[in-house]
Amino acid sequence: MIDVAWKVGAFLVVLGVLVVFHELGHYLVARLCGVKVLRFSVGFGRVIWSRRVGADRTEWAVSAVPLGGYVKMADEREDDLAPEDVPRAFNRQGVGKRIAIVAAGPIANLLLAVVLFAGTFVVGVPGQRAILAPPQPGTAAAAAGFAEGDRVVAVDGDPVASLQDLRWRVVKSQGRSSIDVEVERADGSRSMRMLPVSGLSTADWEANPLSALGLRADLGAPVVDQVSPGKPAEAAGMRAGDRIVAVDGRPARSPADVANATNAKPGVPIVFRIARGGGESDVTVVPEASEQGGRRVGLAGLRLKVDPESVQRIAITVRSGPLDALGQGARKTWELSTFTLRMLGRMVTGDASLKNLSGPITLADFAGQSAQAGALVFVGYLALISISLGVLNLLPIPLLDGGHLLYYLAEIILGRPVSDRAFEVGQRIGMALLAVLMTLALVNDVSRLF
Repeated sequence: MIDVAWKVGAFLVVLGVLVVFHELGHYLVARLCGVKVLRFSVGFGRVIWSRRVGADRTEWAVSAVPLGGYVKMADEREDDLAPEDVPRAFNRQGVGKRIAIVAAGPIANLLLAVVLFAGTFVVGVPGQRAILAPPQPGTAAAAAGFAEGDRVVAVDGDPVASLQDLRWRVVKSQGRSSIDVEVERADGSRSMRMLPVSGLSTADWEANPLSALGLRADLGAPVVDQVSPGKPAEAAGMRAGDRIVAVDGRPARSPADVANATNAKPGVPIVFRIARGGGESDVTVVPEASEQGGRRVGLAGLRLKVDPESVQRIAITVRSGPLDALGQGARKTWELSTFTLRMLGRMVTGDASLKNLSGPITLADFAGQSAQAGALVFVGYLALISISLGVLNLLPIPLLDGGHLLYYLAEIILGRPVSDRAFEVGQRIGMALLAVLMTLALVNDVSRLF
């Protein structure tokens, strides 16, 4: 119950910050354009708190439904205005001013993301050097010639400072056939590797594309943290503190390597090479079979942890000066914005799964997890959602800001505003599209829960 409350609280903080900045964009540009603002509301529905301030007596309000907000401007189409307010009505402004006011909300969200990302770059983003473990045989990385100890320094000419950078560069490559990866070898020399990515399935992209390609961080030999009593590992003589150097002759460089090899062989003997007390020896373990998620897997009864010394060896903190950080923040915001648009396009064409859509339940879950992970992670999550909100609001869907911008573009082309009938039909279409999207997102949320 406490965990649920924490996640809901974190989600409301995220939503509140993003809504306030979005509506502030509309509000400030409206004021700059001379439009009278009647109400600035965080939330929809019944007003539960308000206060009027300023010469225009603008009402600043908090409303009952906290899923959004709005800025209500003077408009002859909605209210009877005093004669002195008519020139300041939104509908009396030129199309250029109306475009600026409507576009200001999404742009405010994108600018917020730039500032938030820049702040994280100034403080310093912890990560891991992109030093690779030997790729598993049969993977794209093995075929491309990657080797143990290779450090990835660039992808398609873009510098890679950390494993997180590498993951993002690979994710960005969806839809392409291959990427060019520059690596620095153990002897200091550099070489290029052409890595094919077209063979990845939709499931691979959604799960762990780096692992599917064979690109694995070299975390060192995993350490046995705990051996479960009465399980195969204990029967074979394994104990806490053992380092698992290899499984069936293949080097182990992370707990996942051991888990994958063990899960793949239920009831089949596996040879673990372990390091203990300065020496190495082979131990044969027969994983017990277990049904998990509709498939039969092998379990050895081990709890593993990453070697702390190896983690320290590859740990890195990426920092930048304020001006450089702003540039990096703008670049990351642009890349994530274009990536979001490409993913939406791929979902429309069927090249990407609609399961990528997330609703409020998933967003609240991630908000809670990021808040528990620390301020830096939470700020990064806030920036990411701010980008999503900005991009989605710019889509040419009636009811959204992008739909209004579409009407204004038509007005420029036609030389007159769109008819009331066209506006009404557009609003109905937009409402239907948003209802479908919200339903899909909620279905995905529920399916993830169960």
